[in-house]
Amino acid sequence: MNKIKKSTDFQKYLKNQLKNKKLKQYYNEYGEQLKIAYQIILLRKKAFITQSELAKRIGTTQSNIARIEHGQQNFTIGLLDKIAKTFKKELTISIQ
Repeated sequence: MNKIKKSTDFQKYLKNQLKNKKLKQYYNEYGEQLKIAYQIILLRKKAFITQSELAKRIGTTQSNIARIEHGQQNFTIGLLDKIAKTFKKELTISIQ
C-alpha cells in the first residue's frame, strides 16, 4: 500500500520558515519559482507518480524533475505546459 505523508498547510509552513533571515532573502528572490515547484510536488504526489514517471511523461530526466521540485532549475512555459497537461490541468499565467 502506498502511503503519502499528509502535507502541512503551506502558508503556515512558509510563515514559520521565513523567520530565518537568510531563507527569507532567498525566498524574496526565488519565491514564485518555489511556489510553482511546490504545486508540482503536490500534483505529482496526488497522482501517485514518481519523479521518474513524470519525467518519462514529459520527456525529461528524473534529475531534472528533482531540481525543479527543489527550486534549483529554471523552467520554460513549454515545460510547465507539459506538466500541466500530464495532470489534465490548464496552465494559467498572469501579470498583475
